[in-house]
Amino acid sequence: MSNPRLSDRVCLVAGASRGLGRGIARALGEAGATVIVTGRSSEAGARTDQRSETFEDTAREVDAAGGRGHPYRCDHTSEREVDALVSWALRRFGRLDAVIDAVWGGNEGYDGVRYPDGSSFGAPFWRRPVARLGTSFESGVYAQLLLARAVAPAMVQARKGLIVTVSFDAQGGYLGDVFYDLAKAAMNRLTLAMAAELKPFGVTALGLSPGHVLTERVRDAGMADETTETPLYAGRAVAALMGDAEVARHAGQVLQVADLAAVYGFTDRDGRRPERFTLPT
Repeated sequence: MSNPRLSDRVCLVAGASRGLGRGIARALGEAGATVIVTGRSSEAGARTDQRSETFEDTAREVDAAGGRGHPYRCDHTSEREVDALVSWALRRFGRLDAVIDAVWGGNEGYDGVRYPDGSSFGAPFWRRPVARLGTSFESGVYAQLLLARAVAPAMVQARKGLIVTVSFDAQGGYLGDVFYDLAKAAMNRLTLAMAAELKPFGVTALGLSPGHVLTERVRDAGMADETTETPLYAGRAVAALMGDAEVARHAGQVLQVADLAAVYGFTDRDGRRPERFTLPT
């Protein structure tokens, strides 16, 4: 089951300009899926943090991998834009089989040392400007809720569908930064709540927890040697979940990518199967 074929599936990957979202979109392309890729960084306009990656690039990667990529610009903190995105997708394709939410803007403006407000990741909470918490929640749990709320009616009516939220498993202890920890814990709790409310209608909501991923930001910060895996590893986990007829057994859980690799048999880009990532104590 390491190479599911998803040529009959329509997916939406939110936050796919770069990072985990891009890796997930590419993996779904490998499986032959139709993939709507969204983000704010466009080759035709503004880009977050002046980075070079765009969601149009990601759509082309989906095509090159064997799928069908469809770019769409969306600010996932805007209810109006999210609703418009979902309405467009349903008109264009008739359904959404899976929605993967990889939106996370909590680190925007972070240069590897400090945020724009002068604070650093992991600084004691009493030395942190509280406004950072609002940014983390808006680009995390709020964005997650907006997208799930927009797609749920169509999935409930169809009595099937999969909603995957990319987060981080907080069960192992403190995540090292008060705002990051609170945002991820809230995202995981929302996933649990959504799963409980969607389950009677045949719709599955779950979370996905990757390791230390070699994203473009991490690479540019000179931290590549510290990483455990590429974004494609998480993407292949999503593809495997989509190919599982019994995926509902995972509802409400935050699943480790490495654990899923052991169950489904997929590997990372280089053929390795990285083990579960554990935060340094």
